[in-house]
Amino acid sequence: MRGKQTVLDMVRSLGVIGIVVAGIYFFIPHDDSADPTRTVDYRVETITARRAAPYPVAAPVGLAPQWRATSVSYDRKQADGWHLGFLNGQQQYVAVEQSSDASAKNIGKITRHAAATGQTQQAGERTWERWEGEKYDALVHQEQGHVTVVTGTASFEELGVLAAALEFKQGA
Repeated sequence: MRGKQTVLDMVRSLGVIGIVVAGIYFFIPHDDSADPTRTVDYRVETITARRAAPYPVAAPVGLAPQWRATSVSYDRKQADGWHLGFLNGQQQYVAVEQSSDASAKNIGKITRHAAATGQTQQAGERTWERWEGEKYDALVHQEQGHVTVVTGTASFEELGVLAAALEFKQGA
């Protein structure tokens, strides 16, 4: 007889569904400790950006394996903006940001409102300006027509590791 279902029948049905779901959860393998961070291969994007950008595009060479690239982009419409983000071995975020807009306003945007400290730091063959902020610190290197910023939540030492590993190339 249709229409004579009771609340008890509904509870029984929900119980059966709950047992099936519990069985699936316990018997299907899954790893709760797996790292959910997705890594990206940035080689193709680097080649593309180096062909398109009006400045030498920076990408690291020889970083330790615990440095994992997590994001990459090049946007010609946004002042030829190059972005390459990493998580370092301490799970701190570090990014390379380049742009043909070397204005203080743009640098402030990239560094999340960090400010120049007046101090410098040598990393690789370049001297970088130190910028400090509430969220991100940064190393800033300005050249004619573009700016390179290494920024993130990591220490200045770790920012320097990435800055020293950067290789600047333009074209194919």
